[in-house]
Amino acid sequence: MKTTMTMSTLLEPDKRPTMSGIQTFQRRALSAILVFAVVGCVCQGLANAQAKAQVRSANGLTVLDAQHTQVEAVDYVKAKAMPLPNSTLPPDSIQATVRALLAGPVQGPSGGSEGGKGDGITRPAFLGTPAPQLGVAPEDFGTSNHPFTTVRADLYHNGAAFATNALAPYAPAGKLFFNVPGGSAWCSASLIKPGIVVTAAHCVANFGQRQFYSGWQFVPGYRNGSAPYGVWNGVQAWILTSYFIGTDPCAQSGVICQDDVALIVLSGTPGHSAGWYGYWYGGGSTPNGLFQITQLGYPVGLDNGLYMERTDSYGYTNSSLSNNTIIGSNMNAGSSGGPWLENFGLTSTLTGETNGSFPQRRVIVGVTGWGYVNLAVKEQGASPFTFGNIQVLINAACGANPLNCQ
Repeated sequence: MKTTMTMSTLLEPDKRPTMSGIQTFQRRALSAILVFAVVGCVCQGLANAQAKAQVRSANGLTVLDAQHTQVEAVDYVKAKAMPLPNSTLPPDSIQATVRALLAGPVQGPSGGSEGGKGDGITRPAFLGTPAPQLGVAPEDFGTSNHPFTTVRADLYHNGAAFATNALAPYAPAGKLFFNVPGGSAWCSASLIKPGIVVTAAHCVANFGQRQFYSGWQFVPGYRNGSAPYGVWNGVQAWILTSYFIGTDPCAQSGVICQDDVALIVLSGTPGHSAGWYGYWYGGGSTPNGLFQITQLGYPVGLDNGLYMERTDSYGYTNSSLSNNTIIGSNMNAGSSGGPWLENFGLTSTLTGETNGSFPQRRVIVGVTGWGYVNLAVKEQGASPFTFGNIQVLINAACGANPLNCQ
């Protein structure tokens, strides 16, 4: 399978044509250049794709618009788990946790948006039974002393597993298929607006290489080859230019970065059925930067990536690792881009009780970004949501596609 994007597809900003009609963003948005690649180009070579797509630039945004091109095919059966970027740095979870506890309050603006409840009406499709992933070594034992629980995101009823993938609040999460050089791959992703998903930037582009992947197709609530809410094509993808050109602040280049976050605009609004999560930046933690995280994803090392998996762990902010949030987890390849949620689950009715200091429900505060080369460590990291990444991306994607955000 050929990819529709190459390193030469997007021109340098000063060589691109201009375009009007895109809002000028405030604060960091004025200086942040967001880059976007779109899927759905005809798989007949780069020349044909370029003939139908237009590269436009204005007000710090670069857009390749291919919404009206033919949908690109991906191989659901033979798709490989996207490798999780692996850190070669030595873990220091005990010392880092102590530093986080002793640190002063985390400063900076905060904000976000609530999620939405879908109508729950499914539109099932079967994509084929995925091929076995050979040579995968599951992660078994944690050496970081970072407590967590990882389980299949299912319940148990009448002696058998009871699937929750198509039920709230799991349904907005799903598998993201796309094409990379040499074949098809998958990451994890989740709906953050009715027609927009959030994932990791390394599931969208090759860090610092000015190269995008292509053919994104999102399957909310994916389970063992089934698509309960159908398959939704990506028509735009947005990332920060700093990630695209390789200048993003990274504790380890291309692995532990400040802005490993991306949005993909879909061809429709599956969130009206499956629901969508809210998001939050600059908050969701104690004043010392401690979190309680629920992580969702499709790691190949657990159940062969066939089912949604869930990890619950406390997390902390590590200032020496690009301010990434660190949790205990034994997810691996294929979990990239999966949501890190606060206050996951259905909301309780309060009786003689009060809310805590952060009552926002089912809000994403980051996405799975990286793990360790040593699989025994059992820790993962995520770029923190900030105004300068998630809010700027939301503003851009919703400004260009308002119907996807309603």
